[in-house]
Amino acid sequence: MFFWPGTFNPEKGVIMQIKIHRTLKYFIMVFFLTGAHFSFPGQCEADQRALKNSIGMEFLLIPGGTFTMGSPPAEGGDPGEIQHKVTIGRPFYIQKTEVTLGQWRAVMGRRFFFPRKGEDNMPVVRVSWYDCVDFIERLNKKGNGYYRLPTEAEWEYACRAGSSDAYAWGDVLDCTTAMFCNNSLKGKSCVQYFRSRGLYSDQPAPVGSFSPNAWGIYDMHGNVWEWCHDRYGDYPENRVTDPCGPKDGTNRVRRGGSWFGPAERCRSANRNSGHPASRFRTTGFRLIWCDKPDCICLEEHQARHRWIDEDPDGP
Repeated sequence: MFFWPGTFNPEKGVIMQIKIHRTLKYFIMVFFLTGAHFSFPGQCEADQRALKNSIGMEFLLIPGGTFTMGSPPAEGGDPGEIQHKVTIGRPFYIQKTEVTLGQWRAVMGRRFFFPRKGEDNMPVVRVSWYDCVDFIERLNKKGNGYYRLPTEAEWEYACRAGSSDAYAWGDVLDCTTAMFCNNSLKGKSCVQYFRSRGLYSDQPAPVGSFSPNAWGIYDMHGNVWEWCHDRYGDYPENRVTDPCGPKDGTNRVRRGGSWFGPAERCRSANRNSGHPASRFRTTGFRLIWCDKPDCICLEEHQARHRWIDEDPDGP
């Protein structure tokens, strides 16, 4: 039984009970769930499109689909960017921005010695792939669902947002659309423009400082490189579904380009890698959120607390 709003009759003093067909009850339930925020276990608030967890990390639901991964020869990319069809088999939630310093501090705490400097809205950098795994392990213990790094295929699919061009919005990247070439010693073509916007040289911008792509995701081109789940290796030759990368190898994939380098490194298909213990000043990460652990690639990684010195100038 449902008590329909407005069915109380003050003259008769009775409530008219109205039986509603099972299908209509289901429609009403779906309407209220998708039309307003509700809570997941662990203080996650979500609707069908967006989710926000207890420490302020925002995620957007990306539909599954098939796309062409890699770049055509005319784009002038690396030979390893061989085009091939990839199917993302189911929808997934990807973080709207990079993980911020504030979010990092909320999970990892503040160091007494050599604390990380910067405002809470800056992307966290100088984190190794192992550091990311450590962060994820601690975040998963909070009961907000399950988190992981995106696969390389998920990352490029989300970056493109339905586009087949070099960048999500076309074949040209300029200083008004992304953070790149902000290096006052090398490749400084955008330095003056960024300064005019009140952004500092030789570092990334606060997350979300530039317009998002068509799916509402920020900073997929430039700002900071982003670690992915996959080991770096050759692409498969045939069509694949939900690839998790090579089973063997040492280096891990980094994607997106950064404030340090030129526009070409910010292309949707551009690939880079690094030793999983490296901590680059140009590299951060963003996460995938899942409501159950079976959305995670089968391989489990154990965080290792070791590192190697990075190139002081960054890649």
